[in-house]
Amino acid sequence: MPIFYPELRMVLKLKILYYKIMNLNTAENIIPFIERNENFILTTHDPPDADGLGAQMVLFEIITKKGKKCRIINGSPIPEHFKFIDPHEISELWDEQKHGHLPEQAAAVMVDTSDLNNIGLMKEPIMRCREVFIVDHHELGSNLQFKGICDPQAASTSELAVEIAVDAGINISPDAAFAAYAGIAYDTGFFAFPKTNQRTLRAALALLKCGIQPEKAYKYLYQNYSTKVLHLQQKAIAGLSFHYDGKIAVQITRLKDFEETGTVSDDTNGFVNFPLKSREILVSVMLKETPDGIVKCSLRSKDDINVSKLAHDFGGGGHLNASGFKTDLGMEETLKITLEKIIKLLENK
Repeated sequence: MPIFYPELRMVLKLKILYYKIMNLNTAENIIPFIERNENFILTTHDPPDADGLGAQMVLFEIITKKGKKCRIINGSPIPEHFKFIDPHEISELWDEQKHGHLPEQAAAVMVDTSDLNNIGLMKEPIMRCREVFIVDHHELGSNLQFKGICDPQAASTSELAVEIAVDAGINISPDAAFAAYAGIAYDTGFFAFPKTNQRTLRAALALLKCGIQPEKAYKYLYQNYSTKVLHLQQKAIAGLSFHYDGKIAVQITRLKDFEETGTVSDDTNGFVNFPLKSREILVSVMLKETPDGIVKCSLRSKDDINVSKLAHDFGGGGHLNASGFKTDLGMEETLKITLEKIIKLLENK
């Protein structure tokens, strides 16, 4: 039987007090929300990543072990390299004919995002649900519309899900524990990113007590790509450009790069982190074209360089050192404006 440390309960109590003091739209805890509803839909951002999926798996167990009905339904398929998180294929892809009747009968939990514009096809169905509750750890934008747990101090949403399970007295199964551990490891760079703290490690330790194997999470997260992805990365690195005296690195992947390598947009996962291996690089930018004409931009930075402010300017969001946005401005214009904003950030340091 999993063993949880008492300190986690104290962390959660202090966290809820922090929410109320900061007035982060969290007047009520998720447990009363679960208790007053019978049917639930869990969804996350589009496309899903390891943290969103890991948190979904734990929240699914919390809800079902409370005797409620729950379905995980997302707006796009799980990327190939994250499918290990859902070995029993609990997650479903939204289908209007199959699922169209569900929202009016259910409450919804939006996981790892507080922005309706980030959930793709699920935006309209979620708006039809009886209630919506947020469980998220990203920096708050100006468009927060629902009550929930929005804690930017947490290193991952999977961490929050583990804390909720502890508070609810729910024992996490080995499968859900592994999913949550993968989510925490992914969003913390295996406990290397700035938000990693005692709270993160307590949650990870609780999951280790469930019998998970950390080395398997590393293998699935970082040694689970096809050779095609290496060819795509080769093209991205070959086109790497440097700006502002070598402090900014930019990678660009265009539609022809995906076509020539037989890859898809999600295969660029992690590319943006590569330039930060250099001690001279302070900000890394990854731009990629999509078939619908949208440019997706990923931003990573070091120290206290806040790229989330830049992402918010474009209607995106994320964390101080890891953010992103989408735009229809086109590749050249997006790159021009993004570089101008980053240079301004660095000049004001």
